[in-house]
Amino acid sequence: MRRRKLLAGILGALLLAYGVCTAALYAAMHQTPERFGAIMAKVPSVAMIVLPFEPLWMSARRGSLRAGDAAPDFSLPRLDKSGVVRLSAEWRERPVVLVFGSYT
Repeated sequence: MRRRKLLAGILGALLLAYGVCTAALYAAMHQTPERFGAIMAKVPSVAMIVLPFEPLWMSARRGSLRAGDAAPDFSLPRLDKSGVVRLSAEWRERPVVLVFGSYT
């Protein structure tokens, strides 16, 4: 009976630690990319195996846009550093296609 209580206590502590680590990772994913990168640089790589990284990431970065919604306005520096490209200025002059994805 005592051994069962000890095992239950250990299991409870492990589940609590897992939940706290998962919640901390999820909170980190809601930070800016720079802040998230700084946090993840300190996280041991074994955490990516143990914690549910991909489902948390997909939830944290989902956003609120749906198919057919207007894209939010944003600006980015030109590759040659000659200025800034702003979405609202571009789509007034010509059609714009936004493609999102990872090619790595």
